[in-house]
Amino acid sequence: MKIKAVCAIVAPVLAVGAPFLVPKLIHLRTAMVQPSHPMGAMAAFAVGSAPATPPAPVEPLAAPVVAVAPAVETLELQAALEQGRVRAEFRGNGRETLRARLINNSGALLKVNAEAGQMFESGANAVVVVRPSTVDLAPHQSAEMLLQTVSTRSGNKVAEQIYKTSYGRVPKVDGLLAYAKEHSEFSPGALQTAVLALQENLPLSAVCKFTPRAGEMKSRFNTDAFRVDVADLVAALAALRGLGVPDSAVAMTVDQQLKLEAMIEPLSRAAAMRYYDLTPETEWAFWKSELLDGEPTTRHYALHGIARFYPEVAIEMLPKWARETKTNPVFRLSALQALADTQRPEALPILRQLADELGLDTELGRTAAGAAESLDQQLASLATKQASVGFRGPAKTGGF
Repeated sequence: MKIKAVCAIVAPVLAVGAPFLVPKLIHLRTAMVQPSHPMGAMAAFAVGSAPATPPAPVEPLAAPVVAVAPAVETLELQAALEQGRVRAEFRGNGRETLRARLINNSGALLKVNAEAGQMFESGANAVVVVRPSTVDLAPHQSAEMLLQTVSTRSGNKVAEQIYKTSYGRVPKVDGLLAYAKEHSEFSPGALQTAVLALQENLPLSAVCKFTPRAGEMKSRFNTDAFRVDVADLVAALAALRGLGVPDSAVAMTVDQQLKLEAMIEPLSRAAAMRYYDLTPETEWAFWKSELLDGEPTTRHYALHGIARFYPEVAIEMLPKWARETKTNPVFRLSALQALADTQRPEALPILRQLADELGLDTELGRTAAGAAESLDQQLASLATKQASVGFRGPAKTGGF
């Protein structure tokens, strides 16, 4: 009851005095928040605030420093030498390799290019760069460049000697160099053989490693340094055909022995089948035709081809050829040797039996015994390789 009486008395007073009291309170509050007012300063001090100060001027940021790479000058090898920007020493073997030691005489960073077709000479020797090469030379520094080359003539002396650059060119091989650029698998031996075929059109006997059936044809130069494997010979012929050179214009293709050697050799067989347009379906007909109707001096090659690629047929057929007394001795000897080419264990007792039948006092008997010994060694070698591969088999990745 007393609270209600007090409220009844105070309420009219507030209603009458509020219009005069509220403005005063607002003015006092505003003044207190101003730092310049005495009470405001005291309030600011009480809450730990300080009078506002103008912000310090911000200095502009410095532009970032960008490192500029030194400019690189690109020069062709011959031009770099003529301008004196580069000194060089060249050493080559006269056939497939040439090493260049280059020294940058200038204060600039140089990129030196040796283009395909660049010729180097040393006395009567001449070689041509096969594939382009580039080397970077720092100022006043040296570097080595290894160049793949080919001899332009079979008369080159194959020995280490000093070379110099030449303005000479070999137009006949320009197309072949372009071919080599697109075919990295083209071996140095195949490329060299193709170059000599274009430049000198050498016969097969001058460049093959196997013994020619007609004997070696005498040449003006000793070409032993340029003899290559059968696989390289076939690759060279395929490249020349790809360049549009007619087969009839290449002396090597005239000799049938190359076709037979290439077909017998496992490393060249696939390429030879493509070059001579043979397929797995037509290969047997090829060997049969060579055996029955081939040239007399090469017919025996077919026995070896049949032994290597049709061993089941050979094991049944070749002993009959070896025993037939009416057969030419050359074929009988080839049949015995070819049995070893089958690399089949069942051929070993057959050869030993033939050696006993024919007698070791005869050439045929001794040939059979030699073939048996050769086959025995081949089988032992194959067994060792197989055992080694089995022992080093893939590691287990889990479990037992």
